[in-house]
Amino acid sequence: MEDIAILFNNVFQRNKMSVATAESCTSGQVAACITSVPGASVFFRGGVVAYSNEVKEQVLGVRHETLETHGAVSEETVVEMVHGVQQLMNVRCAVATSGIAGPGGGSPTKPVGTIWTAVAFDDKVLTFKLTGDRGREENVRKAVRFVLMQLLKLVPMEENKI
Repeated sequence: MEDIAILFNNVFQRNKMSVATAESCTSGQVAACITSVPGASVFFRGGVVAYSNEVKEQVLGVRHETLETHGAVSEETVVEMVHGVQQLMNVRCAVATSGIAGPGGGSPTKPVGTIWTAVAFDDKVLTFKLTGDRGREENVRKAVRFVLMQLLKLVPMEENKI
């Protein structure tokens, strides 16, 4: 994933934008990918690995009602996670992931490989549902690569504000 990390680093440094991550099923691997290239400290503010619902609620501000009604693996939850990390880290750009990486933990309505992602730039948020079980490592790798590519598509390329 070095190719995506280099591209991401170049775009964010050149356009002077900052970014943060809120991760559940990817366990900090989005942040690890971003920071695998020297110079990421210029634009990467930090990340939250919110594996438990308590952390999603207490740190990221995900509403208890959202988790009760829709579950941790839902579009509604990743939207609240991405807004929460934007506010927490004071950034314009953020990503969030929550899903079932496997090998267990799936259900008929949310099988293993179901991963919800959100990318945000200011108030604009795009969500995506990834499906298909390719094994835990590949499910996570797919989500990391996908969410970073989606954020690159969302952000304006001539932005000059942090």
